[in-house]
Amino acid sequence: MRKAKRIRLAAPASVSSFFSSASNQPQQTVDVLLIGGGIMSATMGTYLQELAPNWSMMMVERLDAVAKESSNGWNNAGTGHAALMELNYTPQLPDGSISIDKAVHVNEAFQISRQFWAHQVEKKVLGRPDSFIHTVDHMSFVWGDENVAYLRKRHQLLQQNTLFQNMEYTEDKSLLQQWAPLLMEGRDPQQKVAATRSEMGTDVDFGEINRQLVNSLQTHQNFSLRLQSEVHKLQQNPDNSWTVTIADLANGKREYKVRAKFVFIGAGGAALPLLQASGIPEASQYGGFPVGGQFLICDNPEVVKHHKAKAYGKAEVGAPPMSVPHLDTRYIDGKDVLLFGPFATFSTKFLKNGSFLDLIRSTTRKNLLPMTRVGLDNFDLVKYLMSQVMQSDNDRFNALKKYYPNAKKSDWKLWTAGQRVQVIKKEKSKGGALQFGTEVVAAQDGTIAALLGASPGASTAAPIILNVLEKVFPDKVSGEWRDKLRHIIPFYGKQLNGDLAATERELLYTSEVLQLHKPELHQAENMLLEQTDLQHLAS
Repeated sequence: MRKAKRIRLAAPASVSSFFSSASNQPQQTVDVLLIGGGIMSATMGTYLQELAPNWSMMMVERLDAVAKESSNGWNNAGTGHAALMELNYTPQLPDGSISIDKAVHVNEAFQISRQFWAHQVEKKVLGRPDSFIHTVDHMSFVWGDENVAYLRKRHQLLQQNTLFQNMEYTEDKSLLQQWAPLLMEGRDPQQKVAATRSEMGTDVDFGEINRQLVNSLQTHQNFSLRLQSEVHKLQQNPDNSWTVTIADLANGKREYKVRAKFVFIGAGGAALPLLQASGIPEASQYGGFPVGGQFLICDNPEVVKHHKAKAYGKAEVGAPPMSVPHLDTRYIDGKDVLLFGPFATFSTKFLKNGSFLDLIRSTTRKNLLPMTRVGLDNFDLVKYLMSQVMQSDNDRFNALKKYYPNAKKSDWKLWTAGQRVQVIKKEKSKGGALQFGTEVVAAQDGTIAALLGASPGASTAAPIILNVLEKVFPDKVSGEWRDKLRHIIPFYGKQLNGDLAATERELLYTSEVLQLHKPELHQAENMLLEQTDLQHLAS
């Protein structure tokens, strides 16, 4: 990994402005420009507000409000991705073994998000925890001899790790009836079924977190939010700063310019074309393939009250990781609903509110071959997407009945969620490969960085942004910011898995502050932890 150059940023008290002599257009200068009003930019801004409170920041968003694209609660599954139930994080390998490395990594990452949100609650940056996060059981649910054997073995492997100590396993149908009655009522009594359950699971309204973080940023004089502002051009200056040309969509697309010492592109699906527009060499390695999603939604209180869980099954052959079927409890905008899906859709848009030309515009001479190679190597994915696009309402309803046998069609309606862009990266051996997860792409000089990819995405925004900070501000992270980061993330730099005492301390702390279900303690001496000052458990 190439080491980023240290960026020396000034510390102005507020955003300053001046006029460009070349174009006579108003131009502002800021230390940090955040492109996109989603959860990633909001998280980056929140970190920097505490780490470098004198830095000036501007956030620009193309729509008329923040959190309207993928971060919005209605555009994602709201899963606090901790790998407690997502079977795609524990793939079965060709030799029959099961890899749990990804699950452990994702769970470690989600614990950082829990710590970050807990800290923001304590600081009053975030409001009441029940406005954005709730305890919801996380379940894996399968049927058939082969799948039951897989789930049993998966549970045994995960139980060897401290992060998964509180996970239960059962093949007992009467117990399953108690855990999730909708999954069992009307099911063939001869069908062999199994499930795991973790009471440490959560449902998260990322749109609400997003809005609350931005609202807090707006209380600071050195932060400004520009809505209906679309980035048209990025150009690096001789001093390594960036001049970004932005169109004011509310005023006839009148352009203005912003000069920034550091640019962060957290614009979801739009990140790839913006990264390409920057012209940095690192951008040439990437292409993107858009995948949309639809869900069936039920808001009938008589149905909703009988399912208080997120129940994930196994993905179909060829399906991308974000397409694992699940029947979910959701709390969005103060409303309880059930969600089932996702059903993949195809559009050439990179955003739900994007352009049909997005895919074409992002295809270049340098990424055409990798994208073609990936298409040839992943024919199962192509077939899966084609079959999903051709589905009828009856097909989707029949998919739901595999999980909820007694479902009534009149209780459910189809909802189109957000767009995700699957990252394609140039690779010497294959020409190109699909990248799962979120990819951090930064320039060699550390003056611009972008995030590409999707799931687990918002769930791990806090650790992802930490990764960006470590990559572009390495000297500050290891120096003057280190103690502040340990205050924000009490267990920063510590691996929880393998350390039962530390894992239980962290879970107790975050559960207490976020008002979530507390873990069952496995060490008697840890019972004393509940009587200690939770803010200092990591010291």
